[in-house]
Amino acid sequence: MNGAGTDPLLLGLAAGDERAFAALYDRYARRLYRAALGLLGRREDAEDVVQDVFLATVRAHESLREVRDLTTYLFAALRRAAGRCAQRQARAPKASETTAEDAVAPVERAAEDHPQWHRLQQAIRALPNEQREVLTLKIDGELTFAQIAEVLGVSSGTAASRYRYALKKLRTSLAGRKISLESSR
Repeated sequence: MNGAGTDPLLLGLAAGDERAFAALYDRYARRLYRAALGLLGRREDAEDVVQDVFLATVRAHESLREVRDLTTYLFAALRRAAGRCAQRQARAPKASETTAEDAVAPVERAAEDHPQWHRLQQAIRALPNEQREVLTLKIDGELTFAQIAEVLGVSSGTAASRYRYALKKLRTSLAGRKISLESSR
């Protein structure tokens, strides 16, 4: 069956029901924000693109009747919004570099206190964009490889292999840094 079918949330969204939009926000805001933060690296940008996704969803609510997978729809919209934001940032004059503190959500501050947190964030930022994107969608967005494949327009196998390559590079990078830090003592 195409479209919203019998999904009560999608049916409510397509009808413009305010309660459905509140439920949508409750269900997806945190995941979308974490994924946006992983893609963009700055809290302000992540907040902006998540807001853009929700506003666009409200404005185009009638087109939701044709949506088969709400999660995929939202994360594809997030990816497009993040891409537009990244393009704006690339054109904007550089005021200052993003610090690790700028990139951390207030509720995630405890993780920042862990000694290896900064090393992990640097290693993630050093990944090729295609791998970082899949890693972010998988871990922060909690998407399946099939959903990631649909969002990115690649096969599930490609999404899974990018994820495996990202994990391998992270392991290598973090192990290498540990060794170099220990040998410099």
